[in-house]
Amino acid sequence: MQYDIFFSISQTPARGVMPSEAQMFRSFFDQLKAADEQGYGVAWVAESHLSSEVQKGNRRPVIPHWQGEVGLNCNLLALAQEAFHRTRRIDMGSAVMNIVCMGGPIAHAERIASTLALHGLNPDERRRIHVGFSAGRFDFMNEASGVGPRDAVEAAAWPVVKGLVFTEACHIFLRLLRGDTLSSDDTAPMHIARANFRSDADWARVQDAAGGRPERITIQPRWAFERLKIIPQDWRRDLLQLIIGSHDPALQEEVNRIAPVQVFNLSITRPEIIDDTHRRMAAAYHPSGGPWRREYMPRTTFVFLNEEPGLSVAERRAAAREEAKLALGAYWTALEGTLDPAKVNNAADNALIGDADEIAEQIVTRFHPSDRLMLWFDFFNHDSDRVIRDQQAFMERVAPKVAERLAERAATEAP
Repeated sequence: MQYDIFFSISQTPARGVMPSEAQMFRSFFDQLKAADEQGYGVAWVAESHLSSEVQKGNRRPVIPHWQGEVGLNCNLLALAQEAFHRTRRIDMGSAVMNIVCMGGPIAHAERIASTLALHGLNPDERRRIHVGFSAGRFDFMNEASGVGPRDAVEAAAWPVVKGLVFTEACHIFLRLLRGDTLSSDDTAPMHIARANFRSDADWARVQDAAGGRPERITIQPRWAFERLKIIPQDWRRDLLQLIIGSHDPALQEEVNRIAPVQVFNLSITRPEIIDDTHRRMAAAYHPSGGPWRREYMPRTTFVFLNEEPGLSVAERRAAAREEAKLALGAYWTALEGTLDPAKVNNAADNALIGDADEIAEQIVTRFHPSDRLMLWFDFFNHDSDRVIRDQQAFMERVAPKVAERLAERAATEAP
């Protein structure tokens, strides 16, 4: 089993503490340096754009009850360059980069090429940048970049059209990173029909917007451009790993016809979907990436670990549960404006909560021995020293217990 770490850099009040932007970044680099020394594989960092606090005052606020900023990192590539100067072994990853906004897929592809050309100047460099990419969670970030419905049809069909926009962006982005020369004429035409919608009523609204009852509607390309190729061209592609943030099985397979693209997933995803994804990707993963492996789908999970000194086993376990309850409750209150005990309980059921023994048992029970876990320690917690202690306790006390229990299980199951 492999262990990565996730950082949110979310500037929001937690237990009465609201750090400055500078302190948020100082804490991040302190935690990152510790994670590098502790042996975590990849540091995944949330990426966001534009002030969510300011957006609350607009006509359609997306998270009106959230205080502060969802995230402060708006440029993983710049952050990674600084991170590599401060660390020795750990890789960096975006979780996730929105390739639709802030210039779109062409601009993002060129920025990645430029960053890796510089990062790879040292022939001995082995640390990689893992680019998780998606269409973004909040439409206001895309709208600020001019990506939104262009007419009544697209407005009526926007959730579906947004998916097509992302598909178009993926093709452009991946082909440019592969080194292709292309124009927008090389992108296949996109269409929508009844099969794209959940109900007849949804499709009828789109047909009404189009005028009449068309069986299929063509969606014009979002990006129109003549033949181009990004620069620089000769850069270390071995230092780049791509991971798609999409639950669409067809798109996961489609992008792998262009390049080796791994898949993001969450710890809350149902086991049958996890298993189905692994089965599909074993056949669909681009051959230049080698055989598909379970570690190619990192699994995100909250960690509420308490191994604080001076406490009994019972006290540590009770404290961990209380810490989880407070953090998850604050999150759902900020996200929706009210505290929903059911959602807190559901999230707690999928988090790792307890002392080292409890968490080790939860990992062995819930995850496959070859999984890669993306562990989230800083969730609604600005006590950086405590976060670092939890990171250390996980590697020193939880990880060895997991290894021991997996070895015992393998020995028991051996013929």
